[in-house]
Amino acid sequence: SEHPSVTLFREYLRIDTIHPKPDYDAAVRFLECVGTDLGLACQKVEVCQGHVVLILTWQGTNPRLRSILLNSHTDVVPVFEEHWTYPPFEAVKDSQGNIYARGAQDMKCVSIQYLEAIRRLKAEGKCFARTIHLTFVPDEEMGGHKGMEMFVQRPEFRALNVGFALDEGLASPSDTFSVFYGEKSPWWIKVKCMGSPGHGSRFISNTAAEKMHKVISSFLAFRESEKQRLKSDSSLTLGDVTSLNLTMLEGGVSFNVVPSEMAAGFDIRIPPTMDLKAFEEQVAAWCRAAGDGVTYEFLQKCMDQHITSTEESDPWWKAFSGVCRDMKLQLKLEIFPAATDSRYIRAVRHPAIGFSPMNRTPVLLHDHNEFLNEQVFLQGIDIYTRLLPALASVPPLPDEG
Repeated sequence: SEHPSVTLFREYLRIDTIHPKPDYDAAVRFLECVGTDLGLACQKVEVCQGHVVLILTWQGTNPRLRSILLNSHTDVVPVFEEHWTYPPFEAVKDSQGNIYARGAQDMKCVSIQYLEAIRRLKAEGKCFARTIHLTFVPDEEMGGHKGMEMFVQRPEFRALNVGFALDEGLASPSDTFSVFYGEKSPWWIKVKCMGSPGHGSRFISNTAAEKMHKVISSFLAFRESEKQRLKSDSSLTLGDVTSLNLTMLEGGVSFNVVPSEMAAGFDIRIPPTMDLKAFEEQVAAWCRAAGDGVTYEFLQKCMDQHITSTEESDPWWKAFSGVCRDMKLQLKLEIFPAATDSRYIRAVRHPAIGFSPMNRTPVLLHDHNEFLNEQVFLQGIDIYTRLLPALASVPPLPDEG
């Protein structure tokens, strides 16, 4: 009695693509099989060893027009099984229709919703002017450095001739659907403090710990100011302010030895409205103020601040928002508070919208007991079945001849 689309979704969820050893081969085989069943052309691009991007293509009637890109990632984050009600890779469905599995929201649901929307449209005999490409990429949960970041630089990506892209968004607990037109720039900064070592019984001057204390105080004071700014202005969302967290501390060899070196790692997510150059100057000033021998390095430094137009004059947004109006979907436009592969797509000058059609659903990505209700999942297929024809039928743009 289960809807076949739900069955397919649960099959995909049972493929263990968890880090640090995701079974990418199994995921690609599964998705390639579904694509072949749908009559889609298949291409596999190994961007680096063991990291394959799968491309499924529904050819349009006018291949000169730029294409629609439907992107999703195959990997999922680790779990703490002791906190899960059901095993996280069995895709158990409870009596309310809630499907529990890692990846249920982030983002295996969207992958299957894309495919099942295409299944419906092809069954209806539909075809469209613009080509639709589906890309299934690895490594997103690790920053996309061995996935989309490399893929967008490849000739195979350029050959897709992308005009507009859809990628992942977030669930929404309310009636509204969250739509993300931009996202924060992730900066991972490691600050290293060098100081005088010695015996743990003495008051040694100029220690690494004293300098680290000043560094942490400066960073966390800024964190508190942004937290209060968000709290005091109801018009702001998490995507509008800079989030900062101390996520790593290193140093010390013994309880009775004052270390000569300490290090701290900070995860910072910066909205497009922030002047990145000015903010880095602020980081440098905090480090200088902590004393000599204080340096910083970037383990990740995204400088792209492109956003996608949500003006009704934009033909892509007009097509997207028009369908949502017709379906009476309430949209909430936001800056994505974390980071997705959309940033790499936007960085090569392609408009991209982050959208996971899951309303009335708690946000559980990366959380224990991640689930998605089957009716919400099926509603998402209905939405994509309306969105894809509108986007793939956008009339030729002036620069498309």
